[in-house]
Amino acid sequence: MAEYDNTNSGVLFANQYKEQGDSRPDFVGNINVDGNQFKLAGWKNVSQGGKRYISVKVSEDTQEGQQEQKKQSEEELPF
Repeated sequence: MAEYDNTNSGVLFANQYKEQGDSRPDFVGNINVDGNQFKLAGWKNVSQGGKRYISVKVSEDTQEGQQEQKKQSEEELPF
């Protein structure tokens, strides 16, 4: 079986460490852009017009971050 090609795709998970009222992101994950790994963070917001949206931030990923994200995603698999 060939390994999955995740180039130009990403994933966000609900942040299990988020607590009510803190500034940590509501969602965390990673994205691969042209073979480069980046970390993603997302916050739930409401516009002045009342529309809900998610603002995102992209930052460089470190080797430790990649390993931690892989561990977290494997723990969430139902099988």
